[in-house]
Amino acid sequence: MSSSVGGGSAGGGGVDMVSLLEKAKDLDQLKKEQDEIVADINKIHKKLLASPEMVDKPVDTILLKLRGLYARAKELSENEISASNALIGLLDGLLQSGASTAQKKKIVAFYISEVGEQKKKRIKSDTDSARFSAASMRNQLDQAASLKGEQVAARVKSDDEKDEWFVVKVIHFDKETKEYEVLDEEPGDDEESTQKKYKLPMSYIIPFPKKGDPSSAPDFGQGRQVLAVYPGTTALYRATVASHRKRKSDDYILEFDDDEEDGALPQRAVPFYRVVALPEGHRQ
Repeated sequence: MSSSVGGGSAGGGGVDMVSLLEKAKDLDQLKKEQDEIVADINKIHKKLLASPEMVDKPVDTILLKLRGLYARAKELSENEISASNALIGLLDGLLQSGASTAQKKKIVAFYISEVGEQKKKRIKSDTDSARFSAASMRNQLDQAASLKGEQVAARVKSDDEKDEWFVVKVIHFDKETKEYEVLDEEPGDDEESTQKKYKLPMSYIIPFPKKGDPSSAPDFGQGRQVLAVYPGTTALYRATVASHRKRKSDDYILEFDDDEEDGALPQRAVPFYRVVALPEGHRQ
């Protein structure tokens, strides 16, 4: 590729299209990297919100990682300013070059063609990602439909102060509305005597680990906050893992929030298949 397009300006100087295109590519790449950094920062924030206990032990590691990400974001932002200023300078040079209108049109057409090719590649990449996301969603819908007849954890009630989770049975999943129809098989004393049905969105349902397959169940370490079925009930409450398990098939020893007896929290055994991850933003 020639370093100038249009045969040079009236004053004999050419417009450096190579530099112009390289700076445009730099700007595009910087934007992409910034998006990736922001995504990484948001992932850490979500983990901290979902599991506040993460801050208790590896606090220095988390803070150092966040600092590194923010420092990189600052560096990219400064580089973006530099690349933008360089582009402005190159475009000012084109405007002041004395090139004829025909030459400028030729230069702009070439620039649009090259940048357009970059955008096509980016769009193709985004399209491929969208296809992957669509396949992932189909997989999620298939998994949701496969829960028919299974017991799951469900957020059946919610108000300004707390969420209420119960063990329910999945009757049906509608792939169009992305809603579960579930049955509360054991309504409490304050409920109607008949079993009650609910229609709930996907985000209100958490599948339990398979009772016969402990190897596929998540392993929550000591100190981790979880959502678990309180012994002798079908209600789930927030609890903290009190001790380390030797095998994944072992019961969890949990301390449930607000379960104080004689000034202390009793430790209660709960089967691994009745313990799930604590939902983000859980209120109790």
